[in-house]
Amino acid sequence: MTGTTDIELINPDTLAKPSGFTHAVRHADTVHLSGQTAMDASGAIVDGDIVDQFRQALSNVLAALRAAGSEPSDLLSVRIYLTDIPGYQARGKEIGAVWKELCGRTYPAMTGVGVTALWQPEAMIEIEAVAARRA
Repeated sequence: MTGTTDIELINPDTLAKPSGFTHAVRHADTVHLSGQTAMDASGAIVDGDIVDQFRQALSNVLAALRAAGSEPSDLLSVRIYLTDIPGYQARGKEIGAVWKELCGRTYPAMTGVGVTALWQPEAMIEIEAVAARRA
């Protein structure tokens, strides 16, 4: 049985201080990344459209991932929660360009889920992920 000493909680200083959750949890061969919205370090959702929010949310995921010692190429799965699926689809090429800029051309297993709302009312997107842990 695995004890809690095998679990490492990671909260990078570059992200808003978490309340009631941990940004990343490293255990065994995986890193579990909490859902990230387009929140800046001060705790405010960035101004802009779905592409701007995607960039910030993905950047937040990657900050937690790197703080856990892994890289975008280590992503195993990504779940994207959206309040406006048609809006996301309409901007797909721009969102894809942001992905390539920040993560390269490696694509993990991905899921898009339509939701009626997210924790912050002004958030349009939330991204959570699981990654392989680098040795």
